[in-house]
Amino acid sequence: MTARQVTDYRVLAALAHPLRRRLLDVLRVDGPCTASMLAERTDQAVGNISHHIKVLATHGLVEPAPELARDRRERWWRSASTALRWSTTDFADDPAAEAASLAASALGLQRQLDLTTSWLQTDASNSAEWRDAAFNTDTWLRLNPGELSQLSVELLELVDRYRDRGGDNGDDEVDGEHRRPVFFLARGFPARP
Repeated sequence: MTARQVTDYRVLAALAHPLRRRLLDVLRVDGPCTASMLAERTDQAVGNISHHIKVLATHGLVEPAPELARDRRERWWRSASTALRWSTTDFADDPAAEAASLAASALGLQRQLDLTTSWLQTDASNSAEWRDAAFNTDTWLRLNPGELSQLSVELLELVDRYRDRGGDNGDDEVDGEHRRPVFFLARGFPARP
């Protein structure tokens, strides 16, 4: 499974919903799930989950995992990609597409902020080992557009090396090593202090 380059604004419109974004996160971290499992993990009604899964499936963001079903009634779902990427320039010529791109980006930023805030609020309840391992950094660089693109490529290659360190189906222990899901984010864009 690889990252998907999104060029259809309707995919971003489907993604621009907090619960759908969270469902993708659950499927990426925990592996394939049924609607009932997703409802339990997100404290939502199964019918609500089923509706949002259908929207995600319509746009190719999740896909069925029929090999996991124990009978014909059981429906399993998995994320169709490890990550989504898009460029705002792909949507600049269409106001509706640009609005969907901006909404998906804003929702993604809010999700990043929410996860970071949650970590900071529970930091003291984590072991010293996890508190020491967690990091936060920012810096100012002087780059041209080509260099910023190259930095993105190199960071994503590094992330890909670490992405699949867990076991199948979200197992946390592999080769005697305990691993927890870790949220990683990085952004790079032109700005002024």
